[in-house]
Amino acid sequence: MTDTKNTPPTFGRYPILDRVTLPADMRNLSVDQLRQLADELRAETVDAVSTTGGHLGASLGVVELTVALHSVFNTPDDRIIWDVGHQAYPHKILTGRRDRIRTLRQPEGLSGFTRRAESEYDPFGAAHSSTSISAGLGMAVAHHLRAEDDPSYSERNVIAVIGDGSISAGMAYEAMNNAAVAGPGANRLIVVLNDNEMSIAPPVGSMSNYLSRLLSSRQFFNLRDLAGKFAKRLPSKIERTAKRAEEYARGIITGGTLFEELGFYYIGPVNGHDMNQLVPILRNLRDADDQGPILLHIQTEKGHGYKPAEAAGDKYHAVNKFNVATGEQKKAPAGPPSYTSIFSRELMRRAATDERLITVTAAMPSGTGLSDFAHKYPTRFFDVGIAEQHAVTFAAGIASEGLRPVCAIYSTFLQRAYDQVVHDVALQNLPVRFAIDRAGLVGADGATHAGSFDLNYLCCLPNMVVMAPADEIELLHATATACEYDDGPIAFRYPRGSGEGLTLPEQGEVLPIGKGRIVKESNVTPNQKSGVAILSLGPRLNESLRAAEELAAQGLSVTVADARFAKPIDTDLVETLAKRHDVFITLEEGAIGGFSSLVVQHLAETALLDGVKFRPMAFPDKYIDHNTPAAQYEEAGLTAPHIVKSALSALGNAPTSEKQA
Repeated sequence: MTDTKNTPPTFGRYPILDRVTLPADMRNLSVDQLRQLADELRAETVDAVSTTGGHLGASLGVVELTVALHSVFNTPDDRIIWDVGHQAYPHKILTGRRDRIRTLRQPEGLSGFTRRAESEYDPFGAAHSSTSISAGLGMAVAHHLRAEDDPSYSERNVIAVIGDGSISAGMAYEAMNNAAVAGPGANRLIVVLNDNEMSIAPPVGSMSNYLSRLLSSRQFFNLRDLAGKFAKRLPSKIERTAKRAEEYARGIITGGTLFEELGFYYIGPVNGHDMNQLVPILRNLRDADDQGPILLHIQTEKGHGYKPAEAAGDKYHAVNKFNVATGEQKKAPAGPPSYTSIFSRELMRRAATDERLITVTAAMPSGTGLSDFAHKYPTRFFDVGIAEQHAVTFAAGIASEGLRPVCAIYSTFLQRAYDQVVHDVALQNLPVRFAIDRAGLVGADGATHAGSFDLNYLCCLPNMVVMAPADEIELLHATATACEYDDGPIAFRYPRGSGEGLTLPEQGEVLPIGKGRIVKESNVTPNQKSGVAILSLGPRLNESLRAAEELAAQGLSVTVADARFAKPIDTDLVETLAKRHDVFITLEEGAIGGFSSLVVQHLAETALLDGVKFRPMAFPDKYIDHNTPAAQYEEAGLTAPHIVKSALSALGNAPTSEKQA
C-alpha cells in the first residue's frame, strides 16, 4: 500500500517526475525523457505556486536548465548556486522537497529562497542578488586547496546561475575580475548567465547553437590547447597576437568579448529551453580539463511554458495564489492603501511644484512606489539597476550640485550600500533623502528581506536624521519633511503592507526636526511620579495604545508618546517621561541597540536612569523566520500583551499565573 502521508497531490499525474526523488534518479534518462521531465516539472511548479503564491516567472524560465544541470552534474558534490533564489523552485522539487513544496513561504514551511539549513543541495543561501559568482569562486578555490592536501578528495564543479539583471551589479564583475587571477582553483567554475530580458546578445539561432556546441567540445579544447602550445614556441609578441586573434575571432562570432576580457572562456548564446543543446554543452563543460573559468550564456523567457505568465508584462515575477486554468490571481479584500502608495502620493504632489526633486531606485521602481513618478517625470527618475552602492553615491553626486535626490530602497537592500551611506553621504553631510521601504518584519519573505537593522546602522552616524512614522498620516508628514530638509542626509522608514485606514489630509506637514508628540496623557499631575510611560517609535503605536488601555483597566496611569524621530531623539520629551513615571518603556521595530540605545544613553548622561525603571523592547537577538506578519511580531514580543507584561514585571505586579509558575 502506498504511503500517502507525504505524497504530493499531483502524484500519478506525472510519470517521470514521480520516479525522481533525488537528482541521481535522472542520470540514466535519455534527452527525450529529460524533455518530458521538464514539461512535468513545469506543470508541478505552476500547480504548487498556485496554492502558495511566490516568485513564479523566474522559476518557469529555468526549468530546462534545472533538469539539465542536475542530470549532468553530480550534485550535491558538484555545487549549483542559484543567484537570488527566485528561480530555485524547480530545483527544490527535484532535490527531495517535492512533498513539501506546497509549504513554500508558509509558516514552518520551505523558504522562498535557497537555504543551507534546508538541504545539502542548497550549498549557499541566496536572497539578495549578485552573490553567486563570488561564493562559487570561493567554493571552487576551497575544493582545489582541499584536493591538494588530500589525494582522496576529488575536485568538484561549481556552477553559478545568475540572471542578466543580477549581473548588472558591481559585485558580479568584481568576482569575475578576480576569477581570472584566482589560480587553478577557478578552473572548475562555470557561470551560467541566464539572459531573460535584456537582450544583450544577438538572437539565438541554429548557427549560434552549433557554434556553442563546437566551442564547448573536447575536440575544440584540445585543438585550442595544441595551438596554445605551438604559439608558446613563437616569439612573445607573435604569441600574444595569436592568442588575441583567437579570442577576438570567438568574440566576433558569439558576442562574448566583454567576458573574454574579464578572463572567462565564453560560450553562447544558447537556447535555454532546448534540451538537445543544453545537455551536450553541459556535458562538454563538465568533462573539460582546466579550461575555466567558463561563462555559458543562455537565453530564456520568464514564465516560459505557462501562457498566462508569458502574456503578463512582468512574466508573473511575483504572484498571489491563482487559478491554474485561467491564471487569474486571487485578490485580497480591498483595504486601506499601502504605505508605499502613500509615500508615492505625497512625493508626486511635491514634485509638481519642486523641480529639484529627483528620484533614484535600484531596479525596484514598482516595489518602491516610483512607477508613477517615472511615467510623469522621466527625466527626473533614475533606475540604476541592481546596484545599490552606485545608487547611493549617484544620489550623493546629485545632492552635491544642489538638487534634492530621493533614494528609495528597501531596508534590507540598503545594507548593501552601507559604506556609501557613511563615506559618500553622511561624512560629507550631503542632503540625500532615503525612503526606506519594507522596514520591520515582512512576512513570507522572511529574515532575508526583513528591515531589522536600519535603525542600528543609521542612528550611529553623525549628521544623519532618522524618522519612523507611526501610521499613514505620519508618513505623509515624514515624506514632506524629508523633501524640504536640506541641512544633511535624512531617512524615513515605513513598513510593508497597508496602513491603518485613517482619513488622510490633503498634504503632509513639515515637522520640526527631532520633536515627538504625546498621544495619550496620563492623569498624573506634573509634580507626581507614578505609572508607566511608553515611548513608541514607528507603527507599534497602536499596540502601545492597546497596552495602555489594559494597564489603565488595572488602575495604572499610562502616558503614550510617539517618538517620530529615532535621531535626533526628543530629549525634552524623554526627560519629561522619565521624571514623571516609575516605568519607562521604549518600543521599536528593529534590532537591539537602535533607538533605545540613544534614549538610555541620554538618561544615563542626565542621571535620570537612576530614578526610573527603564525597559527597552526591540526585536530579539535572532533571525525571525518567514510567517505571517502577525505571528512574526508575536514571536518578536512586540504586541500589546508583551508590553503589558513588561510594565507589570517592572512594577513587581506580574500576573498571578506567572507568580505561581
